[in-house]
Amino acid sequence: MTVPFSRGSGSPGPRSAALAALDPRFRGGTDGASGLRFAGYAAVFDCADRGGDVVRAGAFGAVGPVPLLWQHVGAPVGVIEQAGEDARGLRVIGRIDDARLARLVRSGAVSGLSFGYRVKAAARGRYRELTALDLVEVSLVAQPMQPLARVHAIA
Repeated sequence: MTVPFSRGSGSPGPRSAALAALDPRFRGGTDGASGLRFAGYAAVFDCADRGGDVVRAGAFGAVGPVPLLWQHVGAPVGVIEQAGEDARGLRVIGRIDDARLARLVRSGAVSGLSFGYRVKAAARGRYRELTALDLVEVSLVAQPMQPLARVHAIA
C-alpha cells in the first residue's frame, strides 16, 4: 500500500528526480557500481507507521534468509546478509547488486527500508500491534511506511 507523503516544499527535489527514472519493475544495470553494502532498520519497534501498525519487540523471532527487493516487487536486487532484532528494531545488513540502485543509495536519493510479512499474531486497539510475524522479504523503498526505517550506513 502506498501512502502519500509530502516533505512540505511542494517541489519534486533531487530525490524525486532520481526516482522518476526508475520503473517499479526495476531490474538493474551493469555498469560495475554494484556490490554496495549497507546497514539499517527495516522495522522500528513501538512506533506507529503511516498505516497504523506498531511492530513489537520479539515479533520477528528467528529470522531466516529473505530476499532484498526494490519496492516489494520483481527479482531480487541484492541479498540480506544478516537480519535480526536488537533493542531498536529489525536491523539488517545487506548488499545491493544492482548498479543503478546502488548509486541511488550511495547518493542518498534512496534511503527507505521496508519489509514484507505475514501476520501470525496481532492485537487490535488504537493501533494494530504486530506481535508475531513471518518475515517474507526486505525492500529498499522510496517512501517507507515507517519513516524511521532507513539505511543508516553504507560501505
